[in-house]
Amino acid sequence: MSDTAVDRDTATEAALADLATGLPEGVLSTDPDVLASYSIDRAMFAEPGRPIALVRARDREQVQHVMRTATRHRIPVVPQGARSGLSGAATASDGCILLNVERMNQIVEIDPANRLVVTQPGIFNADLSRAVGEHGLYYPPDPSSWEFCSIGGNLSTNSGGLCCVKYGVTTDYVLGLELVLADGQVLRTGRRTVKGVAGYDLTKLIVGSEGTLGVITEATLMLRPKTEQPLTVVATYGSCEEAAAAVSAVVACGVQPSLLEFMDRASIDAVNEAFNMGFDDDVQAVLLAQSDIGGDHAVRQIAQLEECFAAAGGDVMVAEDPAEGEALLAARRQVLTAFERFGTTMIDDVCVPRDKLVELVHGTRALAEKYSLMVGVVGHAGDGNFHPTVCFDPTDAEQTRRAQELFDAIMELSLDLGGTITGEHGVGTLKLDLLEREVGQLSLELHRRVKAAFDPLGILNPGKVFRA
Repeated sequence: MSDTAVDRDTATEAALADLATGLPEGVLSTDPDVLASYSIDRAMFAEPGRPIALVRARDREQVQHVMRTATRHRIPVVPQGARSGLSGAATASDGCILLNVERMNQIVEIDPANRLVVTQPGIFNADLSRAVGEHGLYYPPDPSSWEFCSIGGNLSTNSGGLCCVKYGVTTDYVLGLELVLADGQVLRTGRRTVKGVAGYDLTKLIVGSEGTLGVITEATLMLRPKTEQPLTVVATYGSCEEAAAAVSAVVACGVQPSLLEFMDRASIDAVNEAFNMGFDDDVQAVLLAQSDIGGDHAVRQIAQLEECFAAAGGDVMVAEDPAEGEALLAARRQVLTAFERFGTTMIDDVCVPRDKLVELVHGTRALAEKYSLMVGVVGHAGDGNFHPTVCFDPTDAEQTRRAQELFDAIMELSLDLGGTITGEHGVGTLKLDLLEREVGQLSLELHRRVKAAFDPLGILNPGKVFRA
């Protein structure tokens, strides 16, 4: 063994000994099998490094201890929660400490009078939503993975979801954050008031930063009054052009549905097989919309949506009862999982102007033919955020290579259409090389300066979002 390797091992042992001091039993693990299981998220092709330790923190003080130790020993730290991310932001770096906050999953306070909730980052989105619902309140951001994604991850990637067409995305509901910085200091941003413009908006800067600026340990989130049971309308189309025309008609007519979702033919095949939905073979696209305003207003809004859908050539059906509407929505939420029946999946996360839906679908189909792979397009038609999903056999090296190239080509297509490489999943490691093309060299340099201000040693989630 070389002297350098000996020195490195000695330094690691010293760091681990320092880390163990101040952490209770059961929080720190160096078991290789445990480390391996926590080294990845759900992103394909995000190759993990080899961590030296996992800390499953239970409180802010333990997070602070990890960051102080990491700073002292110049060790990288990878923050993570439920590891449901799809871009590789929670994957391990070589020699890092994995700092997992999934055990920090308590709601600190629900304040109905001020319509806000204070929560730790490890709680699942669905659990938080149910808890505030018991107080007649509503937390709108609802990714399809809401049953197993955490609020901390939602904050780190600025997640959206099905209802963002009406209610906006995660950042629109963040009043304030508690953040442990790289050196262990605690930064509190924002406020509990509805309005407040004192100083730079650090809260919005941190939301979407994918763990590169600090470790979120608490969030104060704005809530809305609980919505009414939604009414649901679905339309099937013989072409994507007709479905796109219907989307444009909905946007133009001023109706504000609480969700407006799109599935192409490959997506329909997936949900037909997985859930026996019974869509006909000649259906090429499906639109699903809801109205949650309640009463006669919802009935009138659904009627307007019916009119827009039918005018574009759709075969329209209104759900007869809430159960039928929930079944349709459940199929949409689970379509990405349904794709797994066709092989391993790589889920793109592009966003294009809403009038570019046809170009995106046709362009994706052409790329699928070029690379001889199946791709399904599903997503949030109301705001132009789509998830083209590449299906392939990971045991086939040639298919795997083509899948990686196709994934990148779809992102290139979105940029060509005036869109973005990510609408809600983040950059992580999978999209590093395309970020500069989207934001420009000057913007990327400013990103690096901001990063240096928060994390001078560059130890927080290195190699994620952009290269040093």
